[in-house]
Amino acid sequence: MSEQNTSNLDATPLYAMNPVDRFSDRVGDYVKYRPSYPQAAIERVLAGLSPSQLIAADIGAGTGIAARLLAEKGVRVIAIEPNAPMRQAAAPHALVEFRDGTAETTGLADAAVDLVTCFQSFHWFDPEPTLLEFRRILTEEGRLAVVWNERDRHDKFTAEYTHLIKVASGYHPAEQRRMAIEPLLRSSLFADVQQYRFAYQQRLDFDGVVGRAMSTSYIPRAGTAYERLIADLRQLYAKNRNDDGFVTLVYTTSVFLTQIR
Repeated sequence: MSEQNTSNLDATPLYAMNPVDRFSDRVGDYVKYRPSYPQAAIERVLAGLSPSQLIAADIGAGTGIAARLLAEKGVRVIAIEPNAPMRQAAAPHALVEFRDGTAETTGLADAAVDLVTCFQSFHWFDPEPTLLEFRRILTEEGRLAVVWNERDRHDKFTAEYTHLIKVASGYHPAEQRRMAIEPLLRSSLFADVQQYRFAYQQRLDFDGVVGRAMSTSYIPRAGTAYERLIADLRQLYAKNRNDDGFVTLVYTTSVFLTQIR
């Protein structure tokens, strides 16, 4: 990728990079290989609340990884996901209802939910209309939780894997802007943003390493860059696998909690 093209990408907000359809060809890998979240993070999101009395909107819910974790705690979850293949691939749960919608236009009524969550999705949203929409659909005592799994660059294997992903993606700006929390910190609609961090690990065989990479929307699925990535991942896996044939990606799960101002 040329320096000029890289600069153009860097100047383009992520919400202008087709966030709705870009995962359509990733659904299978997303279901199998996308990481979950630590129970401690889910408990932090719900701390001080009565889960069985909550209605939550999980925005950009994907295939429902986080929605089901919340539902397992007794929360009724409305999972808002604009991508039809992602919704269709979601495993059912009695307390999770999937609906077509976006962060900017959820389709929910005013003050409809007690909790809004964004797991690994907030950076794809247009922040100004999104935060206005979150304020509208939340009750006066409502809570907003923005959560990301960040690959831990202090772990050698995870750092090397991350470098390969960056190279294969052409240094896509999403790799630099994953924790795009600044709009929330600047917002006059929400107050006192608190951050919490939790450790998480994902154990993968070689198919899992490749599948995890392919679940990322900006990684090529064919061509020279793809072939080079697979070869590099194979070498990285062979160098780091344990006796059982597994490697471990290490994450820090960051939870940002706030309430209506």
